Amino acid sequence: MKQLAAALLAAAFLILPARAAEQPAAGAAAVDAGAAVLMEKETGTILYEQNPHDKLEPASVTKVMTLLLVLEAVDDGRLALDDMVSVSAHAASMGGSQVYLKEGEQMSVDDMLKAVAVVSGNDAAVALAEHLAGSEEAFVSLMNQRAAELGMADTCFVNCTGLPAAGHLTSAHDIAVMSRALLQHPRIRDYTTIWMDSIRGGQFQLANTNKLIRFYEGATGLKTGSTDSAGYCLSASAEREGMELIAVVLKADTSEKRFEAAKSLLSYGFANYTLTDVYPSQALPPVDVLLGEADTVQPVLAQSSRILVEKARLNEITTELRLCQDVEAPVEEGQKLGEMAVYVGDEVQQTIPIVADRAVARLTLPGIFSRFLKTLFMAG
Repeated sequence: MKQLAAALLAAAFLILPARAAEQPAAGAAAVDAGAAVLMEKETGTILYEQNPHDKLEPASVTKVMTLLLVLEAVDDGRLALDDMVSVSAHAASMGGSQVYLKEGEQMSVDDMLKAVAVVSGNDAAVALAEHLAGSEEAFVSLMNQRAAELGMADTCFVNCTGLPAAGHLTSAHDIAVMSRALLQHPRIRDYTTIWMDSIRGGQFQLANTNKLIRFYEGATGLKTGSTDSAGYCLSASAEREGMELIAVVLKADTSEKRFEAAKSLLSYGFANYTLTDVYPSQALPPVDVLLGEADTVQPVLAQSSRILVEKARLNEITTELRLCQDVEAPVEEGQKLGEMAVYVGDEVQQTIPIVADRAVARLTLPGIFSRFLKTLFMAG
């Protein structure tokens, strides 16, 4: 039963789409940047947006997707953190932010991830890309494939670093989407929350380019970026009281403005919204099973009933149960038996399926006869 619930919850989390607000929420101040989005991670709800689908250069925020593909490979066993990565001439030639890798140098996946996440090493990003896919070009193809799978319709990647390249564009909305996907891998926080560290046995020092890690309460990441043409960009994440938010800022005029804009968005979200657990207003009664080896089956919620709500509207939450009175066997584990509608005021916020907690087989003819005899005996 616990395994079923966990599996259903995980599936629900993965498929929940980002739902854009029609208007920026009341009270959210305009952001001093080319584009911005504030998203709540668990539900994918967008709490604020400003030019969310404008196609802009992301600079090194591109590496959110690079990190996502590498972490997916680590988590499914295709890569190990202690695997050694050999540096090619192409990787060593990268300009911009780097950790000065030399052709032929070897470094662990773990240290390469530090180099990318903490100091935005372009050379380390390319080395990881080549190690995983064989070439940067093949890796970029995987990046665009993953972007399509995530519904990132504004995005076209040309490289894995974010160095200026014609046609290398994305949007604040799409960056929030891929940032949300990356944050589903808890291991990423081991790297994005580092303030100071080192590689090469302590010989090369690293200091995080994301100043929010030190100066903003609950900061969990995620990635900075800047070039002359892209301006100053940031995908910032932070968690407080069990709710994690993602603030994306693109094309800010200065580094300070991008951090101030992200802090303003995050603080607005934490001040005005919360995730709350919602439960049925009454215990779910067993459902009668017709012609089943068991007389009843217990209905359960198919997924978490946590909803995102404005703090000012917590008292407006109500639920409505719609449950079938009986079901004919055979009943499959997870079979839908009804649903629970969650209202905030007069609006349905979420509809959660109610399912059978176990399977119930159909009675065979001998079983029906045996039950008939048992009923006669008890009646007598």
